[in-house]
Amino acid sequence: MYRTALRNVLAHKGRLLMTALAVMLGTAFVAGTLVFSDTMGQAMRNSYSNSYSDVSVLVTDHEAGGFSRGPKAPDAKQQQPLTDATVRELTALPGTERARGVVAGFTGVADRKGNLVGEAWNSRGANFVPGGSGQDPRYPMAQGRGPKAAGEIALNQQAADKAGYHVGDKVRVAGNGAAEDTTLVGVFTTDDPQVSSGGTLVLMDTATAQQRLLEPGRYSSIVLTAKAGTAEGTLLDEARAKLPADSIELQTGQELKDEQTKMVASAVSGTKTMLLVFAGISLFVGIFIIVNTFTMLIAQRLKELALLRAVGAGRGQVTNSVLVEALLIGVIASATGLLTGIGIGAGMQSLMHSLNEGLPTGSLVIAPVTVIATLVVGVVVTVLSALIPAIRASRIPPVAAMSSGDIPTTQRGLVIRNVIGAVIAGGGIALILAGASGKGTGAQALLELGAPLTMIGVFVLLPLLSRPVIALVGPLLGKVFGTPGKLARRNAVRNPRRTASTAAALTIGLTLVTALTVIGNSVTSAVTKAVGSSMKADYVVSMANGHELSHDLPALISKANGVTAVSPVSNVMWTVAGQDRAVMGLDAASFDQLVALDMKSGSTGALKQGQILVNDEFADKHQLTQGSAVKIEVADGKSVDATVGGVFERNDGVSPIVAPNAMIDTYEPDAYVNEIMVKGANGPSADLKQSIKDATGRNPVIEVLTEKDMVDQFSRIVTNALNIMYGLLGMAVIVAVLGVINTLAMSVFERKREIGMLRAIGLDRRGIKRMVRIESVVISLFGAVIGVLLGCFLAWAAARVLASELKGLTTVIPYGSVLLFLGLAALVGIVAALWPARRASRMDILASIKTD
Repeated sequence: MYRTALRNVLAHKGRLLMTALAVMLGTAFVAGTLVFSDTMGQAMRNSYSNSYSDVSVLVTDHEAGGFSRGPKAPDAKQQQPLTDATVRELTALPGTERARGVVAGFTGVADRKGNLVGEAWNSRGANFVPGGSGQDPRYPMAQGRGPKAAGEIALNQQAADKAGYHVGDKVRVAGNGAAEDTTLVGVFTTDDPQVSSGGTLVLMDTATAQQRLLEPGRYSSIVLTAKAGTAEGTLLDEARAKLPADSIELQTGQELKDEQTKMVASAVSGTKTMLLVFAGISLFVGIFIIVNTFTMLIAQRLKELALLRAVGAGRGQVTNSVLVEALLIGVIASATGLLTGIGIGAGMQSLMHSLNEGLPTGSLVIAPVTVIATLVVGVVVTVLSALIPAIRASRIPPVAAMSSGDIPTTQRGLVIRNVIGAVIAGGGIALILAGASGKGTGAQALLELGAPLTMIGVFVLLPLLSRPVIALVGPLLGKVFGTPGKLARRNAVRNPRRTASTAAALTIGLTLVTALTVIGNSVTSAVTKAVGSSMKADYVVSMANGHELSHDLPALISKANGVTAVSPVSNVMWTVAGQDRAVMGLDAASFDQLVALDMKSGSTGALKQGQILVNDEFADKHQLTQGSAVKIEVADGKSVDATVGGVFERNDGVSPIVAPNAMIDTYEPDAYVNEIMVKGANGPSADLKQSIKDATGRNPVIEVLTEKDMVDQFSRIVTNALNIMYGLLGMAVIVAVLGVINTLAMSVFERKREIGMLRAIGLDRRGIKRMVRIESVVISLFGAVIGVLLGCFLAWAAARVLASELKGLTTVIPYGSVLLFLGLAALVGIVAALWPARRASRMDILASIKTD
């Protein structure tokens, strides 16, 4: 029996090719993902390990550093800052070899055209700390020298080359306020991974760095290097004894390395998981191909298997022979997939390096777990997929050796399948509807459970759905394409199981693609409405990296030509009505010129009287009305009695609580400001925008955006995310195409006699080709239509769940995109049918008719 299985594999290698390709592509995706993630993780760990080579203990002030602070909680404690006195105190510790004060924060660099060099999130500034030789060992100079006075900077080699700067050039640098012109006095190299991976680093003398990034005399961290023979833990204990408890954070160099390793592992793990999910989808699609292939091969070998049963082969032997065939295919395809995956991993690494030359790289890491996982996954998927066809093969009675035809399909089998599918799909739909009617994490959990159950149930029901759905287009096919159209329709519904298995591959892909597209389109539409309904301002000024804006900017912008109203948008966390809430602050005098609210009671003019505004949901929850008194706990434990001056309809463009900036400045003068709203005398214009940019010193990091710009920016984010998803789903679509080709090719072989008879009674070669192509398109469109409908349903449910978080979120179906998906599905059907149709049309008439 095993020799028979081997001979069958060799005899049907052409028919098994598509199955092997499907398994190979899926396992190659798995292997490529594992190789790429392991290689990148190792390279990043090696790179980051150099960052702390001279660090024995790091003392960090997290309130410093120039990073986005966000609104502070009411009970937030002010930390004692790190100063020169702290550096001297730590230098005097018995275990300290040297101590270095570090100033770090955000600093952007403009190129010669005024545009930001690199990415805003990866742009930093730091202090240059020369030793006795006048050099800072962290930053060896490739050209020039280190900065010594205000107005001088040094720039990392990669950024200088990218912007075309040389020593002596004027360079515009910027933080969160007005930009300044400086002189480039040095270009340096560094092994800092954040810099070498494409970031920009601007070095300044310590006094200037403190002035620009923190405040005079303050450091963001202090690096301690231990004396020879002093353990890091010992130095840590010495430093902790000298510093106030709970005011700063102390970590050893080893702890920093371990933390960095965990961070790298987490980042790599997220990417790996996402890629493996899509690899799993490709393998899942491949299951349908494998099941179809073995089902059809068994049907073609009906007499052979029956004869084996007649001469004494048991059911178990027949089952095992089929599974051995699957095992051989799985081993060969998985091994090929592993080799292909190694190439894919290397290609992905090269691609990432070409997109970002500074990204850490290293030799390929092919871990034993990668080899084992790839081979096991491929073999297990192949064998399990062949299990049901193998069991069916074992049930062929010996008497079938004396008859001809396919394995009879019983109605009982379809009835059982339909009942199971209806139960699963019904349960999934019930869970989805329950989730769509609820709110919060509970509703989301119901949706996450119901969605896969519904998809599985629909897949099980596809044979039942194929007849009525395809029957709808039957008359049209006959009228448009004549006899080939009628024959194609009948062929498509002749074997519902086969049609369903072939279409299921496309159904999976179209369900996911449609759901993602509809959700993305719906969220974009809701955001557009939210921005448009709340914004009267002509421009919103913000940082490209989301950091805080300087408190000096509103005054500078208000003096710009054409500006009539300006208001910083302040954000604080206060305890209102016993609950910590985000409070938004705006200038009362210019509020009505910049923000639009639909007031249900009271008026926005109440802000000028020092009162607050709340939205209707917050008011209903806390039983507040116009004139209600509200106790607010502000910074430093103080309490304030405020009056509700008005209630407005919920608007996601503003916080549930709005207060005048004068009130916020009284209790929290350093409130977090992330936006500045600006109104011009004659509306938005190029001149007004340039005037605002000039007021910021043409800061390359500051964005001046209109309402349309903000919507377009969000739309680009959604579009980019969808494009990534489409690209990852592309592998599943390729596997689906292979499935259609495979099924059609084997179906043509099964119907050789039928095709020969059609040719004999007058259907020409062109008619045969048309029949096969139409059949392929019908099956592809059937799978696509079911996928689109299911995807829209899942997207509708997801939108209902998300509506509680984003007001105005409704399901918006992009009909143009949906039609494009259906058109692409039809194209898949046409492409998949090219080879099978050509093969069918070239069959010899007499040889086909004589086929046994």
